[in-house]
Amino acid sequence: MSIPKNFVDTPGRDLVPVWSSTAKSITVHYEFEGTHELEMKNYGGWWVSPSPLPPGATYRYSVDGGAPVADPRALRRPAGVHGPAQTWQPPKIKHFDAGDLLGKVFMEIHIGTFTPEGTLEAAAHKLGHLADLGVQVVEVMPVAPFPGTFGWGYDGVSLYAVHEAYGGPDGFVHFVEAAHDLGIAVCLDLVLNHFGPVGNYIAALDNYYSSKHETPWGAALDLDGDNAVHTREFLKGAALHWLRNMGVDALRLDAVHALDDDSSYHFLAELSDDVAKLEAQTGRTFTLIAESDLNDPIMVTPTDKGGRGMDAQWDDDVHHALHAAFTGETHGYYADFEPREALVAAFEDVFFHAGTYSSFRGKMWGAPVSKDIDRRRFVISSQNHDQVGNRAIGDRPSQVLSDAQLGSVAALVLLSSFTPMLFQGEEWASRSPFLFFSDQEGDEEMARAMRDGRRAEFASHGFDSIYGRKVTVPDPTVRSTFAASKLDWQTAQCEAGKRMLAWYKKLIQIRKEEATTGKPMQVRFDEDLLRMRSGHLEVIVNMGASTARPAVGEKQRLILTWSGNAGDLQPGEAAIYNS
Repeated sequence: MSIPKNFVDTPGRDLVPVWSSTAKSITVHYEFEGTHELEMKNYGGWWVSPSPLPPGATYRYSVDGGAPVADPRALRRPAGVHGPAQTWQPPKIKHFDAGDLLGKVFMEIHIGTFTPEGTLEAAAHKLGHLADLGVQVVEVMPVAPFPGTFGWGYDGVSLYAVHEAYGGPDGFVHFVEAAHDLGIAVCLDLVLNHFGPVGNYIAALDNYYSSKHETPWGAALDLDGDNAVHTREFLKGAALHWLRNMGVDALRLDAVHALDDDSSYHFLAELSDDVAKLEAQTGRTFTLIAESDLNDPIMVTPTDKGGRGMDAQWDDDVHHALHAAFTGETHGYYADFEPREALVAAFEDVFFHAGTYSSFRGKMWGAPVSKDIDRRRFVISSQNHDQVGNRAIGDRPSQVLSDAQLGSVAALVLLSSFTPMLFQGEEWASRSPFLFFSDQEGDEEMARAMRDGRRAEFASHGFDSIYGRKVTVPDPTVRSTFAASKLDWQTAQCEAGKRMLAWYKKLIQIRKEEATTGKPMQVRFDEDLLRMRSGHLEVIVNMGASTARPAVGEKQRLILTWSGNAGDLQPGEAAIYNS
């Protein structure tokens, strides 16, 4: 006997179905005008309460008489990762079709640091700034409940719910509707590759783990073994929930290279096919974006052609090439990107490591990308949470680059054929750090392990040579590290901040007017002049140490320069031409 499908899909899940193929009995303990117990019924592995729980009831499951644990499919966790679940009814969200997001301008934000308040409500009030800038998609770092009150969110344990300190599910729905009212699509960063170590009680219900795969976070989730059926359904259910019930338009799937799956029907392909079915049901357009370290175009190859079916994927090689070229850093994974040719290859060929040797990995890496593949399927950035926050002191490029150089990097990213993504605050050249922080809720053993691991990591990377001075790696487990990462909105109001904002706004306007087609670009160095041609646009950057005058064609029209000078380019400065 199988559970009726509508039980699983019922918004609010007031029948609290839970999967456990191994349990002999399950009791739901709930509190609503008193404490109650219900013996759940078994429908072929699905256990269902005999009657709906009242709205707002808090509840836990007891498996075979064991300690009560929260529902892993809970839509609300009002008391945090160690507390009970609570029934919650998703409201009916106004229909919004974001359309094709490829080529649109993204902005990545972290709810906890985006505003002084660190809430979804406060973030919603700032969406007007994004709309005025020209941002078309806001990408929200993970919001699933995690330990304590502050963290990046990649250690979430309740994939269907919203971190209560941010405002819970009601706050998230309000944020989505506020974005949609401004014509901004919402992309959610969703972690399907692992559960956080603190507050993860899913093993009390059933085994979701693989016996043959490992990840950097421990045992992999089982996508191709004995537990694959219910594990895949659980993870797909989370993704579909955010799209169907919460109004999300796109999902950025974290570190999909850790979704180990040797089956003939890869989990990502199955998810892609199911999302396509949801599009047909809802009349909305959804976008799936993979963060993949594999440098393999199989990610964006359609499922009917043997691919994973993702609409787009992150391309870190472009970031690394830009960072090495402009900052001169060549440590760690930047070492291979030191030659100028690396920057040319990354922009023209998508991946620098495309079947070439990676010294950082010590092996051949990646695969070539066909000229026929739409370049808008690759998301690029000069800053993001990983590339800033995973530095020892969370410093941005603005700490070492001039405003002219920052403007040039922005021009290369925003006027490329790729899909560009900005990181909160870069549009006014924010110099506030974005550090790694993770609340351990007073668990001193866990906090010590995190502090020691963080410092050991950077000691092995030789960060003193990176910064040219001794630096102290901030303790990620203390609130002051989180507080130091709050965005410096006041800087946007100073003269330099306003000038950079105006520059970004103009670049985005140019991008929209030129209607980027996603065709491959032509990039070359003319002595110290970097020239990137994308469609009718040409971006010319003076990468040298002295003034240079670019040669341009008779039909090329100057659109924009940082200094406003129509002739010579100062060191670090960019000029944009249209032909």
